[in-house]
Amino acid sequence: MAATTVGDIMARDLLTLDQAATLKDAHDLMRGKSIRHIPVVDKLTGKLLGVLTQKRMIATVMSLLSDYGVSALERRERQCRVVEIIDPDVESVDVKAPLTEVVSFFLKNKHGCLTVVDSEQRLTGIVTSSDFVRLCAELLKERNA
Repeated sequence: MAATTVGDIMARDLLTLDQAATLKDAHDLMRGKSIRHIPVVDKLTGKLLGVLTQKRMIATVMSLLSDYGVSALERRERQCRVVEIIDPDVESVDVKAPLTEVVSFFLKNKHGCLTVVDSEQRLTGIVTSSDFVRLCAELLKERNA
């Protein structure tokens, strides 16, 4: 059956951080798991607080390097909370959103990810541009079979 909704292609097994996490935690997670987007959720409610992108993390690390130098970087990363640098105004969709709507979002906004939340703003999944590339590969394989 062909994918038609966000729920058909979204990642459900998510790597997240909570509001107590530091930039060091995020840096280690991104590097260790080779990911570019980390949703940050409220530890108690599971509600989405925002997303830390690799681009924002790198900009913050570069700023810390410039201001404090290499010798102080790890200490400064441990002092910086992710909630201070996340983008809290992220776009989210429902799990039943049609893929045609999501494609338009990616093309129009040039974002690398879109969060999926329930009616209470709790994070349920994430869709990335890589998910669409995977879907495209599957469709091309089916077409050429």
